[in-house]
Amino acid sequence: FQIDKYLYHMRLSEETLQEVSQRFGREMEKGLGADTNPTASVKMLPTFVRSTPDGTEDGDFLALDLGGTNFRVLRVKVSDNGLQKVEMENQIYAIPEELMRGSGVQLFDHIAECLANFMEKLKIKDKKLPLGFTFSFPCHQTKLDESILVMWTKGFKCSSVEGKDVVSMLRKSIKKRGDFDIDIVAVVNDTVGTMMTCGYDDHNCEVGLIVGTGTNACYMEEMRHIDLVEGDEGRMCINMEWGAFGDDGVLNDIRTEFDREIDMGSLNPGKQLFEKMISGMYMGELVRLILVKMAKEGLLFGGKLTPDLLTTGHFETRYVSAIEKEKEGLQKAHEILTKLGLEPSHEDCVATHRICQIVSTRSANLCGATLAAVLRRIKENKGLDRLRSTVGVDGSVYKKHPHFARRLHKTVRKLLPDCEIRFVRSEDGSGKGAAMVTAVAYRLAAQHKARQKILEALKLSHEQLLEVKQRMRIEMEKGLGKETHTEATVKMLPTYVCSTPDGTEKGDFLALDLGGTNFRVLLVRVRNGMRRGVEMHNKIYSIPVEIMQGTGEELFDHIVHCISDFLEYMGMKGVSLPLGFTFSFPCQQNNLDEGILLKWTKGFKATGCEGEDVVNLLKEAIHRREEFDLDVVAVVNDTVGTMMTCGYEDPYCEVGLIVGTGSNACYMEEMRNVELVEGEEGRMCVNMEWGAFGDNGCLDDIRTEFDLAVDELSLNPGKQRFEKMISGMYLGEIVRNILMDFTKRGLLFRGRISERLKTRGIFETKFLSQIESDCLALLQVRSILQHLGLESTCDDSIIVKEVCTVVARRAAQLCGAGMAAVVDKIRENRGLDFLKVTVGVDGTLYKLHPHFSTVMHETVKQLSPKCEVTFLQSEDGSGKGAALITAVACRIREAGQR
Repeated sequence: FQIDKYLYHMRLSEETLQEVSQRFGREMEKGLGADTNPTASVKMLPTFVRSTPDGTEDGDFLALDLGGTNFRVLRVKVSDNGLQKVEMENQIYAIPEELMRGSGVQLFDHIAECLANFMEKLKIKDKKLPLGFTFSFPCHQTKLDESILVMWTKGFKCSSVEGKDVVSMLRKSIKKRGDFDIDIVAVVNDTVGTMMTCGYDDHNCEVGLIVGTGTNACYMEEMRHIDLVEGDEGRMCINMEWGAFGDDGVLNDIRTEFDREIDMGSLNPGKQLFEKMISGMYMGELVRLILVKMAKEGLLFGGKLTPDLLTTGHFETRYVSAIEKEKEGLQKAHEILTKLGLEPSHEDCVATHRICQIVSTRSANLCGATLAAVLRRIKENKGLDRLRSTVGVDGSVYKKHPHFARRLHKTVRKLLPDCEIRFVRSEDGSGKGAAMVTAVAYRLAAQHKARQKILEALKLSHEQLLEVKQRMRIEMEKGLGKETHTEATVKMLPTYVCSTPDGTEKGDFLALDLGGTNFRVLLVRVRNGMRRGVEMHNKIYSIPVEIMQGTGEELFDHIVHCISDFLEYMGMKGVSLPLGFTFSFPCQQNNLDEGILLKWTKGFKATGCEGEDVVNLLKEAIHRREEFDLDVVAVVNDTVGTMMTCGYEDPYCEVGLIVGTGSNACYMEEMRNVELVEGEEGRMCVNMEWGAFGDNGCLDDIRTEFDLAVDELSLNPGKQRFEKMISGMYLGEIVRNILMDFTKRGLLFRGRISERLKTRGIFETKFLSQIESDCLALLQVRSILQHLGLESTCDDSIIVKEVCTVVARRAAQLCGAGMAAVVDKIRENRGLDFLKVTVGVDGTLYKLHPHFSTVMHETVKQLSPKCEVTFLQSEDGSGKGAALITAVACRIREAGQR
């Protein structure tokens, strides 16, 4: 009882520990920030270790462990083949005293000699093996394989090493010998090695902790929080150097007189203050100082002191462990105190036991408080309610003290009740761990190379894009020519739209929009003059499946019924209006008001329609109803509608482009080039139907295995090949096929293919837009993947994002190459050196994808430098556009009548 009162300040309440934990969290923030790092006491050093083991590591590695008077060379064999085996051989070499104080060159020559000796013994001198180097001194790391020594500690004093990269010094010494070669892949701090060793057996391990002679910890931090390293993708292990916590005074209120005394007598006063309250180097000494003070005050040993008890370092930390053992603790206390020349009473032994308990418990509690702060940070980084994580631990205090580990775990559980934390004892972090870091780095490099090789096929060069542009031009010519039209794949259909709006259009028009499972009827009021503009009213009607797949009469009766309902709704029954009909199915037009349906698509199967003029079918249905009469002026393709809508805003708009579920384009061609229609004067809009570009094999050299796979499983194999490389309906499928290929090759999702990934169509194109949006943290990419039933690590998310980027970029570039062919044709048609033109664009991919439009614009600029192309987003080409075509046709018809 007396002791507890005497050491009151060493017994920390839960509130105090919470407070220490909060303070440490703030210190971590400081160390990570670019502006605050220079003055931060907890340095939070980036280690350039970006990933923990995933169990597929494989190969033969060397490790070098230098951190004290001995150093070790190890050979570590890691084999995957489903069993995750690790075999090790190692040899310890001494470092003579004179070398520790000699020149740096001598030290590294000695290390190289020992390495040579070891490789000789194992007969591996002829192999070039990768090596991991555990160098346990304070270093500034700039790359995984570059580490600049800040200062020597632990009795080393070699000249001209401080401020230099230890890897290049070691490389020089090896090169100078010339009898073997190794690949130094990584310099590793022992804390990181500890985390990596455990990470091999437990993939949840993302923290490393050492409590031995010294103390330190590391953990996986999000790159976006690490100001000192470029890049925001993924994670990196941070070596916290947490022993220095408190060096700026933030722990002064909980440090005791004994802590201050220890610090004054140490080799580095004022430094590593947190470590001095915790680690093995100081624990026994703290107990000794307390015993001395109490004896001086007559509270112990009858006030008697001995020379032994007064000697620094004579009460060793291992004595603390021995005295705290359950059974023989008190007897041990008696033995130890007697050895120090004292004659302890039973009470003295009990008191000494209690002092040891208080000192070691405080150590475990403080350690738990800072560790809780680290785990809390990981939990917040991941945005989780419950964190399940593993901490790899090493060090003599943690492993040998009878109660330290249990007390540490208890503190962490108290401070973080909502987390499940597992503690795993690490085996040989500085040896095996260094080999692990190397093995992971090797695996990542090999996998990266393999992925790049696969993605290479999807990356198009400037030359390839120019080639696509030229081929599109050739196909366009074929489609326009009378002789070549029948076998042409790009059909270049005449639309009989011969003029874009000039702004004088006016009147009320109806528009119908049929292109999918919904059907719209619109009333469009076009005004000119001062109040120039367009006012629209519309209503959406559904088309039941039985009507889509019934008879043509039923379908068109349903359409007329909807028109009738709409006119009534608008209070316009009995009015006869000009009407534009957007009919988004393949048609052959012989006139503006005549469209022969070539074939149904998109699930329509109404009988008696294919080969018929849809305007006639509509007129017949109107007459059957005998309720109103409508003047059907134009049958319109949605691409042309898109061009017309923008043409109303911008007189330069002479091209329409759609990149949504599907893709198509139209443009104003000179009548003299439209050989399928009589007449040489003026222009006509040509509906290119460019999705079919490549159906004759002319794009085979740039189509990849993934394009072929998507095509084979589609509803129309061999058809619309260009569209399948560009449009929203297919990009997600291309991505899914690449992800499957990566996974089969073990380059993704740890090689496990889930049933979901095998399912066609799960990867909706909207996910591509979401995954690539810049503000999106990888966390959200992960949640999209989880939503798809794909368990992904951080690295997986980066890879998925990269695949999406490559696929969308190629789509945008191909689309740009097609566009370049179109604008250059218009320019050459008109014999211009320079053309200013606007393209009206619509479609979800163009409008919603974060980078598609930018990449497409850049491509057009590069491939058609003599054209200045403006892109204008269209509003409702199929509704408003159809009305405007009707308005223009009416304007021209009236002018003709005049």
